[in-house]
Amino acid sequence: MPAADTVTFWNDMYLSRPAATNPQPNVCLTEIAAHLPASDALDLGCGNGGDALWLAGQGWRVTATDVSTVAVERLATLAGARGLADRVVAVQCDLSSSFPHGKFDLISVQYLHTPLDLDRAPILRSAAQALRPQGRMLVVDHGSIAPWSWNQDPSIRFPSPQEVAEDIGLDSSTWTVERADVSRRVATGPDGSTAEVADHVLIIRRTA
Repeated sequence: MPAADTVTFWNDMYLSRPAATNPQPNVCLTEIAAHLPASDALDLGCGNGGDALWLAGQGWRVTATDVSTVAVERLATLAGARGLADRVVAVQCDLSSSFPHGKFDLISVQYLHTPLDLDRAPILRSAAQALRPQGRMLVVDHGSIAPWSWNQDPSIRFPSPQEVAEDIGLDSSTWTVERADVSRRVATGPDGSTAEVADHVLIIRRTA
């Protein structure tokens, strides 16, 4: 799909529902980032902005990107309303063709899934390169189908965190896998219903 069509697809998706007024952060991010010293963070695929706003509230300086101009504009508005405009830079970015500039101590990649074609390995490889020494990249992927998932194909296979790490193909002398496992939790869907879901959690740290 051409880049312009990708932007249109995601803009239409966000415009089809009311703007979130109090987006919540992802559980895995808060559990892990709460133990890290606040510094510079990159949020890839920021969506409604819950993660970026939470990080900024914890003292992080956040660059938040999304392919949707609607999502980026909504996040910038929320950051301003909360007095966090000096800590959140919202940037429209098509990760299939470009990557944000800068070096970061935390890069968060939460559920970077799409019904459109997207080769994630080069994106995650670029993200790893953007880490400062001792910085961490947190990748959280869906590991199960929730009742509200857009893809209800029972034959779908979710790559394991170890497979994702192998697909990125990082040099073990520079990056190390700190965590690669499955976490289960009770999640709430857009309609308020709940279900147990599995998350595939991968943490990569740059050691040199």
